This record gives sequence, C-alpha cells and structure tokens, in this order.
Amino acid sequence: MTLPVSIDSVGAACAHVLLTPDPLAKLMAARAVARNWRLGRLAHRFDAAMPDRPARPGKPELLPPNQMPKRGRIGSERARIAMLHALAHIEFVAIDLAFDLIGRFGAEFPPEFTGEWMRVGADEAMHFALLDRRLRQFGSFYGALPAHDGLWQAASETAHDALARLAIVPMVLEARALDITPATIVRFRGAGDEMSARMLQRIMTDEIRHVSAGTTWFGHATKRLGVNPAKHYQILVKRHFRSALKPPFNDSARRQAGLTREFYTPLAQ
Repeated sequence: MTLPVSIDSVGAACAHVLLTPDPLAKLMAARAVARNWRLGRLAHRFDAAMPDRPARPGKPELLPPNQMPKRGRIGSERARIAMLHALAHIEFVAIDLAFDLIGRFGAEFPPEFTGEWMRVGADEAMHFALLDRRLRQFGSFYGALPAHDGLWQAASETAHDALARLAIVPMVLEARALDITPATIVRFRGAGDEMSARMLQRIMTDEIRHVSAGTTWFGHATKRLGVNPAKHYQILVKRHFRSALKPPFNDSARRQAGLTREFYTPLAQ
C-alpha cells in the first residue's frame, strides 16, 4: 500500500491511520506510514488534529467490559478462538494508540521519539495480522465475536498529557500483558496448540520492547521536568487509571523493560 501524495507529514500520516476503519486497510496504512518515515518521506511536522476516536469497522460489536461473554476454559477450541479474538482486538486498538501517541504528542519530543513509536505501531500491525491469520486457520476472523470498548478510554483519559499517556498505556496496560501472557502461553500449550503458543511468545518479546519505549521516554520527559520518575508515575496512575494494579507481576520482564519495582510496588493491591 502507498500513501496518498498529499500525505507528506507525520501528523497527516498518523491521522490517516486513525481515520482508516477497515482492519486490513488500517494495518497496511500503519506499515506504509512507518516505512515512509524510515525512508525520509515524511516531514517531522504535526499539522493535523488527531480524532477524538478512531474510525472503526462495523464489526466487531463493541460492548462495555462487564457485558462481554465469558470465554470459558482455554482447553476447548471455542475458548481458544475467543481468547485469540480478544487479543486481536487489543492489537487492533494498539495500532491506533501508537499512531495517536505520535500524532498527538510527537511535537513535544525529538524525532527519535517518532521513530521509536513508528516501529511500535508497525509491530502492532504485524501482531494483529498474525492473530487474524490464526483466527482464519480456525475458521473464524476478527469481527466474528464482540469485543470490549475499554481500551480507548485510556487514550481519551490521557489525551491532554504525554506523560499520562506514557504512564497508562505502555507502563500500565502493556506491562500488564507481560504479567498475564506467560500463563496464557502455558494454557495454549496445555491444550496442544503449540502454534498459537509460539505466536504469543513472539508477541510478548516485542511487548517488552514496547514497555521499554514507554519507560525510556517517560524517563526522558521527567528528567526534563526535574521530577522523580517513579513518584510521578504513581501520581499519574492514581489520577488516570481507574483500576488497581494487581499482582502477581512479571518482575523479570518488567525489569528488562526498565519498569522496576520502585514504580509499581507502592501501587499494588
């Protein structure tokens, strides 16, 4: 996929991804934008407003988290399909989260920030493609089941503050994925689904790098402000995250990502 010639800035390119509703077209747009940035075809200019909400396809039906059907035990194929669909939805929204972060806050950071989050956005597109392909191997597809609409609330809650966005999205939500994915991998392996287990392991390896991008740029910004990063993180999480941080934590993976216990242990419940 190539971008329209009129899209020659980072801001316009990010808005283009967010305003593309079709899943396949969105992942192709994400890849094209990341490639154009890498090849020097996009000016480091932020001349387009990010939408309050990204464009969404007609399916899946989006429900409040408390109205989502129970997935059941992962040993059944039906439950594995439901889990893979839920993960595909997370990755689909993560594409928009990455490009919204760039388009909304990139002007506050050096170009290296844009480059790093472009790579993250391209990763999220690849993760979505892997999960959707696996769903199709099971005879399903993204959109076949309902999905919850809670993820974009984190973006709306932090739309005014780059530090809050970094604290909540990569350093809370993606860090939580580091905590729960190893057990999910074990359950898929226990059900004899080695292909899905290997795919989730690959995705988790990338997610460590994504959390690391969050902690790195959070540290960059707090240093510039002259505030303690761990304490400021705790202030922002208490202010903007409506749930508790619950153990068990994958301390090893979090530490690899630069998210040490001093950040999250005081918040644990």
